[in-house]
Amino acid sequence: MVKLLVIILIIAVLGILSYPTLMDHLHKRELDRSMYQARELYIAAFDMATEGAAKFDVNRAWPGDYEVTALADYCTKLIQHGYVKPADLQNILSGPGATCTVTNGPGGVTLRGKSALKIYKVRRADPSNTIFAASSNYVYNTPLNPATAPFGDNGFVVVRKSGDAGVYRKQQATPAGFENNLTKFQTEPGVGKLPGAGEANVVGDGTTVLTGPL
Repeated sequence: MVKLLVIILIIAVLGILSYPTLMDHLHKRELDRSMYQARELYIAAFDMATEGAAKFDVNRAWPGDYEVTALADYCTKLIQHGYVKPADLQNILSGPGATCTVTNGPGGVTLRGKSALKIYKVRRADPSNTIFAASSNYVYNTPLNPATAPFGDNGFVVVRKSGDAGVYRKQQATPAGFENNLTKFQTEPGVGKLPGAGEANVVGDGTTVLTGPL
């Protein structure tokens, strides 16, 4: 009986000690999955913008080259032109603690719930290090909030206009994570810069993000 209790105690201690490592692996897996999903959305956006430029079709462009400011309106264009399917989009926009329901109707796409990704108003004229998408827990040049879904302060995801994507630690949410060097922060493989933003140390997303469901 005593030996059994000792074994149980050892197992319990090992479980407690391994819990942080296990959670780190779980968060990393979820962040990686979100990055791949964001890349899928980027590929659809890139294909539409590239084809639009080649055909001089203003209805196929980067998010910031439209007058629309809502994520649902931009998603409507992606779906209507066949660059992504509603079911795939719903999977792409959902993540831990953030479920986004996508409905495609005669009037366009309706988004309900919370999107795990946010899309920035990238324009054709913006440089390659401009942020195209980020996980919704990230606000530009702002420390992560542990209460924000998805991922809290366990890390965040960014995809740039170049197509490069990365998973970042919470310390890298601001230039402080890049030796307080703004150039490193804004240049790949750093986080990047906001659409239309100069070299100023901008804090917050401002109006550079397509409005999505809350």
